[in-house]
Amino acid sequence: MSAAPEILVPGRTGQGEALVLTAPISFWGGVDPKTGRIADVRHPQHGEIISGRVLFLPGTIGSSSASAVLMELVHNGRAPAALVLHEPDAILLLGLIVAREMGWETPIAVQLARSVFETYRGGTVKVTGDGALTIAG
Repeated sequence: MSAAPEILVPGRTGQGEALVLTAPISFWGGVDPKTGRIADVRHPQHGEIISGRVLFLPGTIGSSSASAVLMELVHNGRAPAALVLHEPDAILLLGLIVAREMGWETPIAVQLARSVFETYRGGTVKVTGDGALTIAG
């Protein structure tokens, strides 16, 4: 995989504080769709809010319900500003695709090598519609 981002699901340009997860997460039971808070008490970033942030996912823990949770986050206005995945997760991304088909504004999702995630930690990151990531000054 190259260090250049690849668009997985088109969406609106998103900007927000980077939240670089240090462990994979399950959206089903791991993220509260009403608050956007990481609810899994075993997750290293338990209690962090994903809403409005650029969420860097090193991986996901599969569940066929992950797409429904992400779709609910979009519907509730609690979705991340953008999603940056190390590996595509078709089930999770289905939530964005369905939300878009429902006419809801959805964040962009891109794939990026995990080796460059740390570059963005602590910064305000912008992910444009063409998939480019920049650290906002």
